[in-house]
Amino acid sequence: MKYLPIDRELFINNRKRFCNQMKEKTVAVFNSNDIFSTGADSTLPFVQHRDIFHLSGVDQEESILILFPQCHEPKHREILFLKETNEHIAVWEGEKLTKEKAFEVSGIKTVYWLDQFETIFNQLLSESEAIYLNSNEHLRANTEAETREDRFIKNFKIKYPLLKIERSAPIMHNIRSIKHSIEIDLMQKACDITNKGLRRILSKIKPGIMEFEIEAELMHEFLSNRSKGFAYTPIIASGLSACVLHYIENNKRCNSGEVILLDFGAEYANYASDLTRCIPVDGKFTKRQKEVYAAVLHVKNEATKLLKPGITLKDYHVQVGLLMEEQLVKLNLISTNDIKKQDSSWPAYKKYFMHGTSHYIGLDTHDVGSWINPIKKNMVFTVEPGIYIPEENLGIRLEDDVVVKENGEPFNLMREIPIEPEHIEELMN
Repeated sequence: MKYLPIDRELFINNRKRFCNQMKEKTVAVFNSNDIFSTGADSTLPFVQHRDIFHLSGVDQEESILILFPQCHEPKHREILFLKETNEHIAVWEGEKLTKEKAFEVSGIKTVYWLDQFETIFNQLLSESEAIYLNSNEHLRANTEAETREDRFIKNFKIKYPLLKIERSAPIMHNIRSIKHSIEIDLMQKACDITNKGLRRILSKIKPGIMEFEIEAELMHEFLSNRSKGFAYTPIIASGLSACVLHYIENNKRCNSGEVILLDFGAEYANYASDLTRCIPVDGKFTKRQKEVYAAVLHVKNEATKLLKPGITLKDYHVQVGLLMEEQLVKLNLISTNDIKKQDSSWPAYKKYFMHGTSHYIGLDTHDVGSWINPIKKNMVFTVEPGIYIPEENLGIRLEDDVVVKENGEPFNLMREIPIEPEHIEELMN
């Protein structure tokens, strides 16, 4: 791993929070992700399953975590099963976790090799009344590809058809949505690397630069700062491409008079950052570009103030819609008459601002968390309003990552990243 060691107190605390919500006499199992093949003998870089990482800090394939807080044998209340390392593996793949190192990372004292899993697992099930199994229950999850976790569940149901199954996902969504101070520090590190990336490219952008050249400069900066790279596929969208919400081709020339919408973020220690800034190719915004930019910035600033404990995301988005509606009228993009005649299921402002304003962020860029329960302190959200005007060849979106506080405005993890148009022009020139 490129990142520096993480204080294991984070993972100890996360396991405690999970176990506090388990039913009596139950056991929970979490699996690592697979290493995915691309064909022949090639594979994608390993990406750990966020849940087992959140609970253990183990960032290695073929790992299993078991939690059984009421096990009669104290040493079996937390168990890690790992791929056994040896000299051959060390030569061909690099060193894997030893039992001692696994304890240092996770704080889990009982570590076994995988060949002991079946025997010990059967012993634990004999004294449990139900098992927590883990699945991807994100609202926007694509679950077509079978995961290691999926295979485990399928095989478990065949082998133990009468054992009652509970769902881990609701508990994981709850505890992952409220960030520990160590997690917030890791996310701050990701945002700081993102800041370095943006500042690196500002002076390099000129008419004629290719979108992928900007992407390459960002990757250089990220890798130089202990990041694996982008937290998600970056959007480098110049001109009309900025009106395509998930434009990821990044293969066009940036032309004079255009604005480039940059939506990217560095990961650090598996934690994501998510930034959007808009940059004039010429180094100076036109009057109209600056008007639209100012409108979006106003909505972003006011929307940030609304993220307080107690509000639901549904009500929050309704209020942000009213903020955007006001700005679009001022820009002469919609009229008061359009608003009077609007369909309540698709308000008039949606013509130019068609996506949501905020989502959870953490170990995943679109992190897990409830969309119906009230927001709580130490939840972390993006704030990302935008205005997209295809007829003007212009799309403006601005985005920061913020931590909800008990009192007052959220804490902006991207407070040091340039956002005022004048500041961006100054840095570009």
